Amino acid sequence: MEAVRNAFDFSDFPRLDLWVAGGVLAFLLAFPALPHSSFAMTIMIQFLMFSLYGMGWNTIGGYAGQVDLGKAQYNGIGAYTTAVMMVRWDVPFWVSMPVGMALAVGWSFIIGYPLFRLKGHYFAIATIATSLILKDVFEVWDFVGAAKGMEIPIRKNLPDFLYLQFKQDYYYYYILLALFLVGLLYLNAFRHSRLGFQLRAIKDNEDVARSLGIDAHWCKIKAYAVATAFVAVVGSFHACYNFNIEPEDVMSLDLSILIAMMALLGGAGSLWGPIIGAAILVPLKSYLGDWLGASAGLVGLNLVIYGGIIMLIAAVQPRGVWGMVEAARARRRGGHGAA
Repeated sequence: MEAVRNAFDFSDFPRLDLWVAGGVLAFLLAFPALPHSSFAMTIMIQFLMFSLYGMGWNTIGGYAGQVDLGKAQYNGIGAYTTAVMMVRWDVPFWVSMPVGMALAVGWSFIIGYPLFRLKGHYFAIATIATSLILKDVFEVWDFVGAAKGMEIPIRKNLPDFLYLQFKQDYYYYYILLALFLVGLLYLNAFRHSRLGFQLRAIKDNEDVARSLGIDAHWCKIKAYAVATAFVAVVGSFHACYNFNIEPEDVMSLDLSILIAMMALLGGAGSLWGPIIGAAILVPLKSYLGDWLGASAGLVGLNLVIYGGIIMLIAAVQPRGVWGMVEAARARRRGGHGAA
């Protein structure tokens, strides 16, 4: 019951934040009914996916301060588990998805124990290495289609909620929106939980946290497992949404880095940060890529532009966009106090 209360406890946020969040939620609920293109719907689905990715990364990268650059491997485990179970054994999405979560979390415990003996840049490099090694394994593993990947056959009777196959994208959108809301409530409960407070203490000063009796190593492993579960769920959804997966698509280093950048840009260690980061980067990356690449013939310039924006924000406020908002509020309160 305490976890449920914590999930709906937004009392530490100013009223303005809650009004803005309510307005965003109303827009997300109404979006499919508003005039939009199929491209805009694709962008919104990607926004929700990367928001969930970022929420997961935030538990280990934001609250625990561990820079994980290997999250794509768990996206791949979730995606391939769902694809394999559907193709080979005709198992519905709602059964294969939790199995994928369990396998991904199990793998996170196996590699997390030795990984968290490392600190700083060594940990980040090790997460990259484990992800690339697993990707190489999948590229030569015939059971999962090797480098060519797997294609999920389209079923005859659509829509099919059990297997998550639809002709219209708004079905995918609302299912993903429901997962997004569940993830947001879970993350809110997480930051109020004992583990959330322990992770913040570890992030601030691990030696002091250990002196207070906190098992820093085990806390990091648990946070890593939580982050993994988020990513694996989106991986399973990705397999059904795209109908085709391959290692380079679901387990690339680019995806791992992009997941981290969403949370870092928006504000790691904050509830809204991953959502803000996804709201900025996903449309920017997609629309600029379409305009500069397809229309203007300047392929790759979009990456330079949004990379420059990330560097600028990082230079001005290392805590990201949400850090800039909080800093502006602090200056405003200081100004009112001085007056």
